[in-house]
Amino acid sequence: MNIAITGRSGRMGLAVAEAVSSHPDASIHGTHDTDEDLGSVLKGADVVIDFTIHSFTSHLIESALVNRTALVIGTTGHSDEERAAIGGASQNIPIVYAPNFSVGVNTLFWLTRRAACILGNDHFDIEVTEMHHRHKIDAPSGTARRLLEILNEETATSYDGDVSHGRVGITGERPPSQIGMHTLRGGDVVGDHTVMFAADGERVELTHKASSRMTFASGALQAALWLKNKGPGLYDMQDVLGLE
Repeated sequence: MNIAITGRSGRMGLAVAEAVSSHPDASIHGTHDTDEDLGSVLKGADVVIDFTIHSFTSHLIESALVNRTALVIGTTGHSDEERAAIGGASQNIPIVYAPNFSVGVNTLFWLTRRAACILGNDHFDIEVTEMHHRHKIDAPSGTARRLLEILNEETATSYDGDVSHGRVGITGERPPSQIGMHTLRGGDVVGDHTVMFAADGERVELTHKASSRMTFASGALQAALWLKNKGPGLYDMQDVLGLE
């Protein structure tokens, strides 16, 4: 497949280029960076892999629709309006949109859903922690946000009403439906995520730690190759891995 790569000079752009270059079924069709013409890069490409910033997504979608280019979007931090635009575009082109392309993290999503279904939040208190490098601009991470969405779905809670982003001061007793979310930033941490279920006398912890960006780049390439001959639609990494 002919693959275009955005964010050429970024950490993830470089990792994706390395992954594509070393795969026998893929080749780099073109790359894009700030202030360059995107349309000429996407022309003739089968798919574009994007790990840039959320504000670039609308421009990317516009050009992808014109060129009928499939999308793999690993960028996080999108607003509700930007997510809606991605959904709208998927009616005309195939898109894999996921908060994390690591096979391990997607296994964590699957395990979190199963654990929440079994343990619930009647007797178990649920807490989520994530840590990334000092340069990450959105918080909580897209991966943590997806973990929270899974927990909300399985425990009949809501992100706006039940998730507490850290605690400070005299907070009082922990509400039974509350889900704690704690974000850490520092150093060069690629990405750590933990979901904790704590009850009287026992605690279950599910943890994933990434030490290389190639984990995400290889997963994104797997998603790009999976899109071959796929029709329009909005897919995620769970679809790519057959975990749905």
